[in-house]
Amino acid sequence: MRPSTLRALKRAAELTRQNRLTEAVLIAEPVILTADSYEGDEILRWLAGHVTDFTGETPNDQKENP
Repeated sequence: MRPSTLRALKRAAELTRQNRLTEAVLIAEPVILTADSYEGDEILRWLAGHVTDFTGETPNDQKENP
């Protein structure tokens, strides 16, 4: 994944945790839409592995709230 893509995803996660969803989408959407199939697969894996980056929850939080 390109460093610029990773920076955009991390920034979008930060904005999401701050309830700034519109700004998060404005940052993440262009890099997701312009990714080729290889980078798109990397983005999907990164997003799946970093769900808590967006929610601010810890793995313990998820277990306590089924």
